[in-house]
Amino acid sequence: MSEGKAQFRVNGETAETWYRIDGHLDPGNPDAPAPLVTLHGGPGASHDYLLPLVDLAADRAIVFYDQIGNGRSTHFPGRNGDFWTVDLFVRELHNLVDSLGIAGRHHLLGSSWGGFLAQEYALTHPPGLQSIVLADTAASFPDFVAEANRLRTELPPEVEATLKRHEEAGTTDDPEYEEACMVFYRRHVCRLDPWPPELIEAFGWIDKDPTVYHTMNGPSEFHVIGSIKDWQVKDRLGEIDVPTLLTSGRYDEATPALQEALRDGIPDSEWVLFEESSHTPFVEERERYMQVVGEWLTKRD
Repeated sequence: MSEGKAQFRVNGETAETWYRIDGHLDPGNPDAPAPLVTLHGGPGASHDYLLPLVDLAADRAIVFYDQIGNGRSTHFPGRNGDFWTVDLFVRELHNLVDSLGIAGRHHLLGSSWGGFLAQEYALTHPPGLQSIVLADTAASFPDFVAEANRLRTELPPEVEATLKRHEEAGTTDDPEYEEACMVFYRRHVCRLDPWPPELIEAFGWIDKDPTVYHTMNGPSEFHVIGSIKDWQVKDRLGEIDVPTLLTSGRYDEATPALQEALRDGIPDSEWVLFEESSHTPFVEERERYMQVVGEWLTKRD
């Protein structure tokens, strides 16, 4: 394992994208398996919850990184929605891939918001992109929120009442609101009890600096009032021209209906549903997940 930082220019300022590489990165060898670059969710979390994917490092290099404003990369507290754009993160990803010398051959795995980012990156048609894995994501944020709110109606009435009271009062920073959100998260984000340390660490970065999450998303997964609330690429899915694997969980906040829309829209795509999982099947059904994704990537090298 090695770590480093890639310099990236942001609106005239120099920022640093922190990255970690597990496995042997050999960009000059055309016979080596293409590296897998992982894109974390949030927006505003960190790479940590994706670390189970190191299981794939025996066969190929796995690149983890913290997106600008998150984790161990440069933070810009106080910046508004005009700063935090999808295009910013697409440009950062291109810069990282170029900096690592893997622009010629690489795969992507984007989780949740990282899946939004992976779709946008694929739509720039990078010549070296071999394939993408869209993990627990959607092609439309309004559709994602609609499904999350549908699942919310199934919460106990007292939990829903707490959520609604704080949202209407503008007190979503109250610990009571966070506790009510956790009821939803333990059903539809990760069903393991207790949560793995890597997942707690990733969520913890949002608490340390909530700038990106609150600006782009909002106070919770289902109360979305941020700058990307209207994001969607449903009408452009047919332009994604690389093989695409969709993965999701039966109890996922990224529901099966959202996966069907992706599968029907992306020409060369297939979908694997993990029956015992929610939003993190790479944690909840780790062994099967690595087998499915590992075999799929090998066939597309």
